[in-house]
Amino acid sequence: MTTTDDPSAARSRHARSGPATAIVAAAFWVTMMGTTIPTPLYPRYEAAFHFSSLMVTVAFAVYALGVVAGLLCFGSLSDRLGRRPVTAAALLLAGAAAGVFLAADGLGLLLFGRVLSGLSAALVTGAATAHLTELAPPERQVRAGRIALAANMGGLAGGPLLAGALAQWAGNPLRLVWIVDAVLVLVALLSLAGVPETVIRRPDGRLLALSLPRVPAEVRGPFLRCALGAGAGFAVLGVLTATTGLFFGEVLKLSTPVLSGATVSIAFVCTGLGQLLARVLTPRPVLPAACLGLLVAAALIATAMLTAALAPLIAAAVTVGLATGLALGDGIALITGQVAARVRGQAFSALFAVLYAMLALPAIGVGVLITVTGLRTAGAVFAGAVAVLVLGVLASLPREGRGAA
Repeated sequence: MTTTDDPSAARSRHARSGPATAIVAAAFWVTMMGTTIPTPLYPRYEAAFHFSSLMVTVAFAVYALGVVAGLLCFGSLSDRLGRRPVTAAALLLAGAAAGVFLAADGLGLLLFGRVLSGLSAALVTGAATAHLTELAPPERQVRAGRIALAANMGGLAGGPLLAGALAQWAGNPLRLVWIVDAVLVLVALLSLAGVPETVIRRPDGRLLALSLPRVPAEVRGPFLRCALGAGAGFAVLGVLTATTGLFFGEVLKLSTPVLSGATVSIAFVCTGLGQLLARVLTPRPVLPAACLGLLVAAALIATAMLTAALAPLIAAAVTVGLATGLALGDGIALITGQVAARVRGQAFSALFAVLYAMLALPAIGVGVLITVTGLRTAGAVFAGAVAVLVLGVLASLPREGRGAA
């Protein structure tokens, strides 16, 4: 990355950093919000387009696979072309996704819209996070990181809430929310024009820059433990996001999209809080606490499924969010503190590629199991599988101190 280093340019940029920071954070928030809008609407799409519960989980999973593809193909794009144009491209993709959902009349367009959403998330996550950090003066770097976290998790939490509220209390639930989303994307895109660029453009004629993520050999052991711990949490978040609407409709017999959306939103908010908590606790051992939290969450999910009760599901959303945030924060601290700056970006890409793969693939597996055993049994089996994975991570942890974990 080549950032602007002219002192006068830096002073000018920092003097305008307040409004610029707000605009970039809003663009980040709006883009991420669009990725979770379908969450409480999946049962209605299922009824409107006549596809199975398996395809509901596939529709969710292709989003995460789109993120992985975007990270691999476009992860370094903002380093070469600049933060602002890449964030603008993410907004354009988010707007295109909203247009596809607005016009959707079947499963094919639904899947295409999810892929576009995944690519938009992949582009904006790196570009907007780096932009927010570079807009801030040195003494406000920690604050900039927190703003990026709030925009990311706030957007993920805001999508289900917005969609659920409009579906509950407004007409045309499969269309209106996408009109609102498209308007917000347009406002964010127009506002971005006034934001200063922080990177000297280095175009090299390449749009695709496939970069397979790598992790330095000396941290591969602790990295794998952190990635699997956080990945177990992401797997639960993925299944929770894909199936909560089904649980409300098929198990609880409740047509309350605002409540199903709020349940998923709670999980994302708590994931952000867990990351903040990890920063407070570091350098104390964080991953063991995260694993214990995930075990509790798995037990709560199994209880919710086997008893057809709402309270354990909400408790699971809180617990899995906090535990996932702790594990993710531990992984970020590991990479930041123990990986050289020249390869740190590749290590982060590796971490998020693992996390998003684990977000997607278990959801598809649960979808397949639902077709055989039903949602409640599939959910209980999945909770058991998560518990086994987390116990394996716990067993591999060093006994004393944070060590490599």
